Formats: sequence, structure tokens, C-alpha cells
Amino acid sequence: MKSAPETEVLVEEEVVLDDVKLYSLVVFNDDVNTFDHVIETLVEYCDHTYEQAEQCTLIIHFKGKCAVKNGDYEELVPIRTAITDRGISAEIILR
Repeated sequence: MKSAPETEVLVEEEVVLDDVKLYSLVVFNDDVNTFDHVIETLVEYCDHTYEQAEQCTLIIHFKGKCAVKNGDYEELVPIRTAITDRGISAEIILR
């Protein structure tokens, strides 16, 4: 006796993101800070790997800015404060 073929059931879910606001922490280029200083700062405060921090630093240098971390506003505020306390220009923007 043949068994009936299996049928696949697809369930569609709707996710509402109206109440979720996503922010980016953006670091800006300057003529003061060294590559090493910015890399060390991103590793320490943004939990980047060395390679990731190095890539972000190159983007900052050549493009003028780079979004180095995404998240909730409240999560990004202390990171921005720590970065700016180290003399690096950074802002939180709504994505």
C-alpha cells in the first residue's frame, strides 16, 4: 500500500516593528585621532574584533563616517559617551 505524500504547511506570521526603533552609533573622521586609538576604542567599547574595528576605521577615514554599532537608543548612549570621552566624534542616529 502506498503512503500519502507528505504535505508541507506554510505559516505566515506578521511582525510589527512600529514600536521598535533601531538606532546606529556613527563615528566620524577627524584629523586628530590615530588609527590605533580608534581601533582600540572600537574593540573595547563596541565589542569588535580587531579586524572588524580596523575595517570600520578605514571606512571612517575614507568615507568620513561609519555606523559602528546598531541597537536600542538606551544601549548605545553609554557606548557613545565612552567613545566621545576618548576624544572621538560620535552620534546616535535613527536608521
